[in-house]
Amino acid sequence: MTYFFHPEAEAEFIQAINYYEECSKGLGYNFSLEVYSAIERILAYPKAWQFIEVDIRRSLVSRFPFGVLYVVDNDKIIILAIMHLNREPSYWKQRI
Repeated sequence: MTYFFHPEAEAEFIQAINYYEECSKGLGYNFSLEVYSAIERILAYPKAWQFIEVDIRRSLVSRFPFGVLYVVDNDKIIILAIMHLNREPSYWKQRI
């Protein structure tokens, strides 16, 4: 199974990495490792996480208040958002 980022999801992922790196050297890198770890879990078990909308699932990121929102489309995962869990919960819906 393969995956790809919606362009806006990729941009917010990079923005979050940069934010954490500005907070503390190496923290952005640690954040990216946790997100990629969540993506690996999604790839291994794509239907294991709860639906938050029709066909859209969310896997939580360890150590950081983020979730990976994604859709399973045949043999690929489309990542719609790397969403901060405490901010504007519906902003990503326009990406569907």
